[in-house]
Amino acid sequence: MPKTVLVIEDTNEIASVILFKLRKSGLIVHRAANGEEGLRMVREVKPDLIVLDVMMPIMTGTEVLMRLKADDSTKSIPVLMLSSLSTEHEVVRGLELGADDYVTKPFSPRELLVRVNKLLGRNRNG
Repeated sequence: MPKTVLVIEDTNEIASVILFKLRKSGLIVHRAANGEEGLRMVREVKPDLIVLDVMMPIMTGTEVLMRLKADDSTKSIPVLMLSSLSTEHEVVRGLELGADDYVTKPFSPRELLVRVNKLLGRNRNG
């Protein structure tokens, strides 16, 4: 059975690249354009993994991550943070708050797929 990924990313161009690469590898992929929509969709989609942008309007990725990890029904979902914030402080903060991985922008779609597959326990790297 294919794994499901929820991509929470506000930039259409970046989201399109991610969705294309993940779908091409056989994953079921859904997209939310902001943090509030993402939290709603987590309940509907029940993803196996969340790819979460940090800097978004309405609710930041950090806020979304803290809410996910504080909720017993969502705290075990792996989260890969995606951000242009690449300082050691920002990366460490995301990981300390519960992110399972952190990828900085600009990113290689192939590297992102490898990291997604690793978090999902898949061996294919597309």
